[in-house]
Parts: sequence; C-alpha cells; structure tokens
Amino acid sequence: DVLILTTVGRRSGQPRQPPLAWFPDGDDARLVVASGGGSQNPDWHANLMAHPGEVSIELPGTDATPVVPQQLEGADREQAWQRIAAAQPRIAKYQSKSDRVYPVIRLTSR
Repeated sequence: DVLILTTVGRRSGQPRQPPLAWFPDGDDARLVVASGGGSQNPDWHANLMAHPGEVSIELPGTDATPVVPQQLEGADREQAWQRIAAAQPRIAKYQSKSDRVYPVIRLTSR
C-alpha cells in the first residue's frame, strides 16, 4: 500500500510529496519507515522532523488528511518493527545490511 506524504521542505519551504509504503497501526494511524535506501535517512524524514505540524497524507481515492508524526523509540519501535518485518520481510533484509536503525514513524490523523 502506498500513500502520498506531504511535508514542507526544511530549506526551501516548498511542499514535498514523496510516495511511501505504509503499514496499518490501528484505526486511524499508519507506520512509515525512513529507510532511504539504507545509507542515510531520506529527505522526507528531515522535512517531517523540521515541520511536524505541517504534515498530511493522501491515500488513493481520498483527500489529504492532516496527521501528527511520532518517531517511535524503544519497545514501541520494536513492536512496530516486528509487525512491519512480518508484513514485508524484504525491509527486514535491508535493515540487516545497514549500520543504522531505520526510523519508524507513526502518522496519526489529527
């Protein structure tokens, strides 16, 4: 499943809209992983962290929905990661080849 994440560029101030894979997390939340190809966090992650109050998502056939991003840590991240890895084993394989821990972000409808 893919969503369009709308963030504000941290340097440009312009809207940015990357498509991202997402994973369900309850009724009104979704999880996204900032894998960035393994070597570094993607730009969308830095934009999201710089302007967390200006984030929305669009799912196919829906209008933009404002969301609150939360980077998961500790046990919350581990539980979410286990669900993500079970749903998409390929992402766990990518993580195992990287020296960094991929950030997991919960996007909850405002």
